[in-house]
Amino acid sequence: MTLKEKIISDLKDAMKSGDSVRRDTLRLLDSAVKNLEIEKKKRETGLDDAEVLEVISRAVKQRQDSIRQFEDGGRADLAEKEKIELEIIMPYLPAQLSKEAITAIVSEVIAQTGSAGVGDLGKVMGQAMSKMKGEADGNVVREIAKQLLEK
Repeated sequence: MTLKEKIISDLKDAMKSGDSVRRDTLRLLDSAVKNLEIEKKKRETGLDDAEVLEVISRAVKQRQDSIRQFEDGGRADLAEKEKIELEIIMPYLPAQLSKEAITAIVSEVIAQTGSAGVGDLGKVMGQAMSKMKGEADGNVVREIAKQLLEK
């Protein structure tokens, strides 16, 4: 079962069970997938799992940013809604790597590219993120890369 099929199956289950929050969140995710299919002109063939994973990662990042902004703005009610949506979306991502695993991958990339300072952060980030493909949060990877490049 592809990732898209899993989302649609879970959406149907949420509709049958009457879970409106889960239903609405999965509808948004399904809509984002369909929009990308249209954008990439793949409506008939559909997206592969890597492309669907990009959509899911983007949705997770949006929720995390919204939570941060709502909490800073004193809107705990809206932040809580975003947290619930985030909990619904997170299981569709692959298991997240530990900080130790991320550090090992970033160190390897730094060695391969011969990066010497924070000025090479973009080069390191690009290669590291392509190796981890949705298995790590970009903000965590950036912090670890910065720390290693400052040494």
